[in-house]
Amino acid sequence: MAAQSTPTTQEHLDIFDIKDNLTVLKNGVVCSVIQTTAVNFDLLSEIEQDAIIAAFSMLLNSITFPIQVVVRSRKLDISKYVEKVRKVESRISDPLLKHQAESYRKFVQEVIKVNEVLDKKFYVVVPSGQSILVEKGGSAFDWVSKLVGVQNRRVDINLERVLRDGKIDLAPKVDHIIREFSRLGVKARQLGTQELVELYFDIYNPSNLHGQRIRTNIEDYKTAIVNPAIIEE
Repeated sequence: MAAQSTPTTQEHLDIFDIKDNLTVLKNGVVCSVIQTTAVNFDLLSEIEQDAIIAAFSMLLNSITFPIQVVVRSRKLDISKYVEKVRKVESRISDPLLKHQAESYRKFVQEVIKVNEVLDKKFYVVVPSGQSILVEKGGSAFDWVSKLVGVQNRRVDINLERVLRDGKIDLAPKVDHIIREFSRLGVKARQLGTQELVELYFDIYNPSNLHGQRIRTNIEDYKTAIVNPAIIEE
């Protein structure tokens, strides 16, 4: 009787490997992840808002390949910050400064009671593949769904070849996205291997590893149970 194999969580993920600042999916698509800053649109003057809208329209009209925009919102625990303020407050001897520090601490404590403190990060995912302008048949959504692996298609992957072709295809796309975002006053940069590992690890293992650095050895994450030894202080 054949031994029954136990599937691991990794078998259900679309990620095949993370290498050379790129994410390789199990359907053979290579993705680059760009992180961007944000613009506080409401604080801009009307002229500045019009300029931002015009530049964003130019960005959208210039893109001839699919992209995915991701906004991650995470609730922050600032209890350690409040405790740090309390310690600073206890060391202040000047009565006026001590009162101001106490007022600030109480203000922060009241704010977090009423509102959640969120950390927002913005990403643009650029997958390898043909231009949507030359793709024939089917809607753009159907084609993009196939491209990014929504249908969970798996193929045999020659990692070296896939990475080589992916770099050639993605380099001009990434440069174009970063250049167009600069017109908006938005800083954009491609995430490196270390940052990609930390991003995906945090997505699949939310919330108990904040502030800890994770190794880039992908083999450490291919087991069913993640060993605490992979975390570096």
